[in-house]
Amino acid sequence: MASGSKKVIYAAMIGNGLIAIAKFVGASITGSAAMLSEGIHSLVDTGNQSLLLYGIARSKRPADEKHPFGYASEIYFWAFIVAILIFSIGAGISIYHGVEKVLHPHPVSDPTINYIILILAMVFEGVAWWIAYKEFNTVRGKKSLLEAVRDSKDPTIFTVLFEDTAAMLGLMVALIGIWVSVTFKLPVIDGVASIIIGIILAGTALLLALETKGLLIGEAAAPEIVEDIKKLVNEYETIIALNEIRTLHRGPNDVLLALSVDYRDDVLAGDVERTNTLIEIAVKDKYPVVKRLFLEVQSAKDHKEETIRANEARKLEE
Repeated sequence: MASGSKKVIYAAMIGNGLIAIAKFVGASITGSAAMLSEGIHSLVDTGNQSLLLYGIARSKRPADEKHPFGYASEIYFWAFIVAILIFSIGAGISIYHGVEKVLHPHPVSDPTINYIILILAMVFEGVAWWIAYKEFNTVRGKKSLLEAVRDSKDPTIFTVLFEDTAAMLGLMVALIGIWVSVTFKLPVIDGVASIIIGIILAGTALLLALETKGLLIGEAAAPEIVEDIKKLVNEYETIIALNEIRTLHRGPNDVLLALSVDYRDDVLAGDVERTNTLIEIAVKDKYPVVKRLFLEVQSAKDHKEETIRANEARKLEE
């Protein structure tokens, strides 16, 4: 796990923790539902960042007999839990309080406190968002933002980026909702703002859940890495065909690689072993994220027949 991921999480966690306290104080003084929703939002985000840090720590555990490939994919599980918490706690409670305020409206007292807290929160959240965005930019290259999120194998950075974006939107909604509620003496708008904040959180949770679901199921390495490994393997004169290449991200920096190759029939067993070793060294030197490489030696004809049998068996099962 890159140190940049932790930096992003720590920045967001500290900021959200301080902001949550301020928002709850403001909500208790003024009775604003939108401010209470924002306080819950910040508290949930603080807890989420703690879970991400816990997931990072758990993912670093070494492989053992029960988990021979290690625990790198555990970070994906905790990122998915974060999405569930945002939806169930953050969105659920915000919408609930908003509906309560709409059904039983009461005026917001002394909104000045809320304005000060919300503006300060925007500053803190803006700093945290910028740190997350800068870190995300270092890994996305020339890809668009959505493309980079879809291709990213590190959920910690885009989770914090999504959370901070939702936080900034929520703060703006709360500020506008309180201002309209007080200025036009429409306390129901404060409740409506709380509901909108809940909807923003629900949308954020859905996006995060969809992205982390793909990582949990298992995603392949980047296409450019796969193509480069194909070229590298085909450079060996003793190999006449690369039957198959499979990659699996078990964590942000942990790729499992499986290759099936067909050697020339006149190649001696010792030469096959040496070539296998050279391939493994070359791949791991160029792509350190490849932690494990399994190389199968099989004729192209046999591999094709085996693939056909496997496909037929799968169709029968369906």
